[in-house]
Amino acid sequence: MAPPPKRRGIGDIPIRVVYLFAAIVATVLAVLLVFVVFSGDVPKNEPEEVVQVAPVPPTPTPSASATASPSPTQSPIVLPPAPASKKFATFSGTASAATGTITDTKTGIKYPRLAAPWKARSYSPFSVAQRIGKVEAPYTVIASAMLPGEAPEKKPSSNADYREIATQAARWTIRTQFPEGATLEEWTASQKVPVGTGWTLGFKVTYTSGGKKQTAQAMVSVIEVGKTKPAMLMASIPEANKARWRDLNTLAEQVRPI
Repeated sequence: MAPPPKRRGIGDIPIRVVYLFAAIVATVLAVLLVFVVFSGDVPKNEPEEVVQVAPVPPTPTPSASATASPSPTQSPIVLPPAPASKKFATFSGTASAATGTITDTKTGIKYPRLAAPWKARSYSPFSVAQRIGKVEAPYTVIASAMLPGEAPEKKPSSNADYREIATQAARWTIRTQFPEGATLEEWTASQKVPVGTGWTLGFKVTYTSGGKKQTAQAMVSVIEVGKTKPAMLMASIPEANKARWRDLNTLAEQVRPI
């Protein structure tokens, strides 16, 4: 009778099997280690910053501006008539470099893209905007959009029409870009746009911030772009960024229809 087969111990397992088993165990441990170590490093989807501003109030037509009622929650902003002609004085300081051109195809106008610290951001209700600093009134912003509110009953046909519409745009700018109670101190410019049909107004705004009375410089240009409603370029720069006031000259000189 043949002797019974001997039982095999661990030492009888072929070395190749041992290496294979060890490799499998090492691989599993490595995968687990990766998940444990890097589980906190999964990137989060961060949406592009969209800056909200005050809702766009209806803009009265020239014929209705005398009877339009202010919002019950806001005091009326009364503006003196804009001068028939006043050249935009050159502000002191150094203008920001232009790094290119913003071509706003939604409105049909183009104007300079300015270097840092200006940064382009989504900025509702505007189609394109550049801004500096915190997102709070008073805003430091350059932005373009179609004229806020309803279109005029008929297409403007004279410089006086565009000057009146630019006055309405200035009133809207004071209401939406500055703290409540801001007022227009003086018109600093009233002139035709450099190219095409339209009007530019410059104005000095007085407002209270942090308990202190401060000033800002601002401008609006309204430009005919083949529609009943004109396009608008708006810029407001508070006293805290007065070193950028010269940029208003750059915008007024170079804004034009596409």
